[in-house]
Amino acid sequence: MKPRVAVVGAGWAGLAAAVELAGRADVAVYEAGREPGGRARCSGRGDDRFDNGQHILLGAYAECLRLMRTVGADPDRLLLRRPLQWWRDGGVKLRCPRLPAPLHLLVGLLSADGLAWSDKLGLLRALGGLKAAGYRLPRDCSVADWLVERGQGDALVRDFWRPLVLSALNTPPEQASMQVLATVLRDSLGAGRADSDLLLPAADLSALFPEPAWRWLGERGAALHRGSRVRRLESGDGRPRVDGVEYDAVVLATAPYHAADLLDDAGLREKLAAYRYWPIATVYLRFDASPRLPAAMMGVSGGAADWLFDREALAGEAGLVAAVLSAPAELPEPAELARRVLGDVRRLAPHLGEPLQSKTIIEKRATFASAVGLERPGPLSPWRHIYLAGDWACPDYPATLEGAVRSGVAAAAAVMRDLRIERQ
Repeated sequence: MKPRVAVVGAGWAGLAAAVELAGRADVAVYEAGREPGGRARCSGRGDDRFDNGQHILLGAYAECLRLMRTVGADPDRLLLRRPLQWWRDGGVKLRCPRLPAPLHLLVGLLSADGLAWSDKLGLLRALGGLKAAGYRLPRDCSVADWLVERGQGDALVRDFWRPLVLSALNTPPEQASMQVLATVLRDSLGAGRADSDLLLPAADLSALFPEPAWRWLGERGAALHRGSRVRRLESGDGRPRVDGVEYDAVVLATAPYHAADLLDDAGLREKLAAYRYWPIATVYLRFDASPRLPAAMMGVSGGAADWLFDREALAGEAGLVAAVLSAPAELPEPAELARRVLGDVRRLAPHLGEPLQSKTIIEKRATFASAVGLERPGPLSPWRHIYLAGDWACPDYPATLEGAVRSGVAAAAAVMRDLRIERQ
């Protein structure tokens, strides 16, 4: 008899745990929403179907890529792989050639436009110092404080470091953990050349992993419950129950505030109460002409959005541009934000007229803040045979798809270890 394991939540973390456990256990997945994918999915119908955000993957996202292949989602077809580039109109323009690491980064930085030589050398010294220290800080501090200590210039901070931190951690540099950023830099810029590649979605987010994983699990006999919000999770006597149904183990892969409600534990509740959250706003503008932006992903120095994406160039979505604003200090009304973004787009593509369609999606608690000193729990909960998964439960990574998937894999590994399930 295979053990019975419930996975509560079908975001990327929950799906990763379920895929790892499929075939080794009888898996049931409970998802409150109508579609799997959590905060990285596509929703809507017809011309009103949009991703609820824009996600960039990196070549270093080994677990994301592995699990995509496992469920039959070919990364070579669904993701456009590009050598690391950083293009901000009116600011820094950097392209790394296809050379072995770290030569690719050295050549890219030295040939970058928009930076004084003093800034280029200062950036190389800062990155070199991180590498020499093994990407470990003697004590954690904010990114902003670390940048001051390393003498990073204003232009470098404005057009390189700040957009990087907002994209990678969705947390302002004044609050963001430098140790978390160092971990991301270790696995990307500090690793092999291919690890720093940008992997830009050439399909909607649901097609990358959630929908293929959902189908794959169903084909392997998993019990899939969409539109099923779990109301009660009980620890039992080593036999946890989900709304009264008994299982051998449960992977709780919900947002931390939902996990705190379902797990009645004062210590965990106090730890999760320390989490703070930042929004992400995504503006979609559809035009009657091809955007033809200078790059498929780029920014405008001093613009309204952090990054602009030419969705026609990336995914064949005719006339569509997406703009992302991460962790904004102030969030304008949707109509005003769309007006500002239109100004950015027209600066790059003056041939575009008024948009045929405008849609703004705001995820108010898009990610947790990767703040200095934030303690994260890992996969083990206070209760026997109940495990935690989610980007917030990955001790090292920020709120990214790779962090979510890694946490799901870690939770599944803990289940198999504790239930003595043999790997196949």
